[in-house]
Amino acid sequence: MDSARNELGDSEGPTEDELQEAFDTIVSEGAQRLHRTWREVLTTGFAGGLEVGIGVLLLFAVYAETGSHLLAGLAFGVGFLALLLARSELFTEGFLVPVTAVVAGRASVAQLGKLWSGTLLANLLGGWLMMWLVVRAFPDLRVTAIESATHYVDAPLDLQSASLAFLAGIAITLMTRMQHGTESDPAKAIAAVAGALVLAGLQLFHSILDSLIIFAALHAGAPFGYGDWVAWFWYTALLNMAGGLLVVTLLRLVRSKELIKEERAEAGADT
Repeated sequence: MDSARNELGDSEGPTEDELQEAFDTIVSEGAQRLHRTWREVLTTGFAGGLEVGIGVLLLFAVYAETGSHLLAGLAFGVGFLALLLARSELFTEGFLVPVTAVVAGRASVAQLGKLWSGTLLANLLGGWLMMWLVVRAFPDLRVTAIESATHYVDAPLDLQSASLAFLAGIAITLMTRMQHGTESDPAKAIAAVAGALVLAGLQLFHSILDSLIIFAALHAGAPFGYGDWVAWFWYTALLNMAGGLLVVTLLRLVRSKELIKEERAEAGADT
């Protein structure tokens, strides 16, 4: 009977060894990312903005041809696949892994601030440049860019907009969690495409992805300006962080409470 229970338990959830291995992987990667130099943070973030821009180009192209946000969201998955395979980084991917490393005592809050601020700035710069190139290379997509961006800049700051931004933070952090929960490259790719479908296909408010859409519209001569982007961006970025940190990351940290204690003790002993 005990053997049957053990087998049933194994089939219902991860073992202690699997949880330990996943936790160690997250802490190790988070520490590595947080100990990067400013040059490494900025170049990695800039590349991330460029690569996501390729996904936005495909999003525009598919939406212009089909009028379907869901199909366009699937096409945008190429951007997340590029991030995964090229090991670049988005600001909104920095909630689960680096925060876990900080809580585990393997890096400082100042290093986390450097990663967040540097990655955010570099993502936006890289994305702005890529959208300038997209609009110049594909002038037929200008109308699509403006139409797509209007959905965001015209949205009032109300409960619906806040919920869309909060959900986007949950979705992108959950995607990160799924990718770190497996060693299978195909499974990681599926998680990337699924995340893209949820974020872009459902038009959630994502601070980086949708900023690139707005930048494309601005380059295309949109009837709004950068002030309208800022008015949308500030609360979207904060609520993305809230969704990623207060739901997915917090639950992961609570689940790993004992592992964190052990890691902090080990980190203290090392110093």
